[in-house]
Amino acid sequence: MAGKSRLTRLDAFSKTVEDARVRTTSGGIVTLASVLVVLFLVVGEIRDYRRTTVHAELVVDKSRGDQLPINLNITFPHVPCSLLTLDVMDVSGEQQVGITHGITLTRLSPHPDSAPLTAQQLDLHADEAPHLDPKYCGECYGAKPLNGKTCCNTCDDVREAYAHVGWAFGNGEGVEQCEREHYKEHLQSMREEGCNVAGHLKVNKVIGNFHLAPGKSFSTPQMHVHDLQQYFESPKEHTFTHTIHHLSFGPDLPVRSNSEANPLDATTHVAPERSYNFMYFVKVVSTSFLPLGVKPGEPGALETHQYSVTSHSRSLAGGSDKDHPDTLHARGGIPGVFFSYDISPMKVVNREVRERTFLGLLTGICAIIGGTLTVATVVDRGLYEGGMRIRKLHQG
Repeated sequence: MAGKSRLTRLDAFSKTVEDARVRTTSGGIVTLASVLVVLFLVVGEIRDYRRTTVHAELVVDKSRGDQLPINLNITFPHVPCSLLTLDVMDVSGEQQVGITHGITLTRLSPHPDSAPLTAQQLDLHADEAPHLDPKYCGECYGAKPLNGKTCCNTCDDVREAYAHVGWAFGNGEGVEQCEREHYKEHLQSMREEGCNVAGHLKVNKVIGNFHLAPGKSFSTPQMHVHDLQQYFESPKEHTFTHTIHHLSFGPDLPVRSNSEANPLDATTHVAPERSYNFMYFVKVVSTSFLPLGVKPGEPGALETHQYSVTSHSRSLAGGSDKDHPDTLHARGGIPGVFFSYDISPMKVVNREVRERTFLGLLTGICAIIGGTLTVATVVDRGLYEGGMRIRKLHQG
């Protein structure tokens, strides 16, 4: 009992006798209001605890030997697919010319309301004669056959041979293989069409560029050139007006991390003339997104790239293009759309974190309950004392 008496003296929560308590209607209303306020504030506190934010930090990019993925979807309403060539080259010396793997070229009707033309219609060799003599050996017309061949049996073989020695090819007039395959007629049938280029590339993660330009491309020890004869001699004045539906370097970041990751998406640029090119200078930054609780290198971590871009466009019509439309390389440059990309040495790490700890949540809830009850006690006491004084005044 003595121990009990000592602890009793330490009791900070003294109790009142039940008979000494006075319950009032105003007290019941204040109690209900206090409970509702506590519930509302506690729910808000829990939501605030569950909310995550993305903290970005900048680190040195130590990755080596990685490849850079490129996703593109671009429409050229005034250039047919037969004239478009996609090339990639970088400072390491690697070149990818006339890329078709992973890329889809969709022919677009000159009438906007019409459905896209089928991909099969793009085959220029559909009329290749199957009844040729098995010993048939086509002439290369002064050029040398490529890839270990001794003959040029198709129109494409002649074009490749011409490109290798740097000769303009034109529309195949006078070339027996091209006339047999109706190469000129195919080109004319597609003259009024547009083209959509979509797909995926993988390039070395070094400084480089990829471009979409007219004509067959090939490289010499001195330069990279395109056969522009068909482009400039076409009765239809093609231009490189284009719409970039999508351009990214890797998967898109979650919206909560960056809602404007691809600045070139849904942009349109108009070329006022045939001899016109567009240059996009892209700065690519490696980026990681780490969801809550995920560390770098673990499953769930997203590795991608963001980029910033500046653009420049200019006319190439300084006289050379119009005066020499049959040249392989326009003297003022090549019409088309060029993307020059540079790799940043830094890396952005977007880390998803909770701003509040569980201990902070408990502290907040206790503060809400204690503060609400304290305020409610003051309000209830005021209502009770006020009611008592009013009654005394009425009785007196």
